[in-house]
Amino acid sequence: MTNILDLLDTFFITPERTKAGCSFGDIDMQISFNQADIVFFGIPLELTTSFGKGTSRGPEAIRSTSGRQIETYVYDEKKDIKEVAKIFDLGDIKLPQNKDDKIDSTFSFLNENIPPLIEELVRTKKKPFVLGGEHTLSYFCFKGVSATAPLLIHFDAHRDLKPRYEGMKLCHTTPFYRLIEEGYIQGKDLIQIGIRQADKEENHIAEKKGIVTFDPWQIKNNIENITEHLHKVTKNRNIYISFDIDVYDLPYVPCTGTPEPFGLDPFEILKILKSINDSANLVAMDIVEVSLKNDDYREGALATQTLLRIIPRNYV
Repeated sequence: MTNILDLLDTFFITPERTKAGCSFGDIDMQISFNQADIVFFGIPLELTTSFGKGTSRGPEAIRSTSGRQIETYVYDEKKDIKEVAKIFDLGDIKLPQNKDDKIDSTFSFLNENIPPLIEELVRTKKKPFVLGGEHTLSYFCFKGVSATAPLLIHFDAHRDLKPRYEGMKLCHTTPFYRLIEEGYIQGKDLIQIGIRQADKEENHIAEKKGIVTFDPWQIKNNIENITEHLHKVTKNRNIYISFDIDVYDLPYVPCTGTPEPFGLDPFEILKILKSINDSANLVAMDIVEVSLKNDDYREGALATQTLLRIIPRNYV
């Protein structure tokens, strides 16, 4: 993959032609792809969701709220993201429409195209910000940065460490197990934040592989434990953030497919994000499991406001 621009018409639906009808933030500055240092694109993936539906509308929810409702000025930072970052939105990747073997054909397409796309963006000094989409997509995205040996910071209500789920080796509950099993990351380089539901086998896997976990009870009892740890272990490290919107407590995420009580609130998330060391280098990130139902844009707003508070950080 030598020239991403040559592939736009082939692989992407431009932001203006998506259901949102606008790019992320609908920024009123003309930034070319070559000028950009942050590149957004959506993967509206929804194939293996096992409870509530709607992840295919995640990119739409985020673009719509970021472009139509939310200012690019970050109030608490006193910064406008269009002044601190040059953002280009590629649009949504065109997923295969095969009706037969749809899961296999789509995952084969993503496995063939997403890792080299991410790798090429990183090679050209651009930071990929991926809008999802079910959490399976993190498997393909992380493979594209694995050569940089990043620390994977995973925000989620669930571990997503199952070896199999409903007969599937790769689905929204298995991406991090697959990445470890296939050698793309070691357990000691995975930090899971906000976990509050898992089965016994997943917990055993996490313990055996040396995965560091901070659950909401630990965080709410003493948030300094996680902020001090993150500040220390991210010093001079490449990092990848995988942010599942259901890390937030149930009242904040009315549309996502697997909401859980006892979650974190936006102020706790912000404090954790700010604790990542300024010397760290974010190589890429994804935000997943966002949904949109009955014109309820609260999740799109929350995802957007989370992204707006990541973009100004020094590690970005």
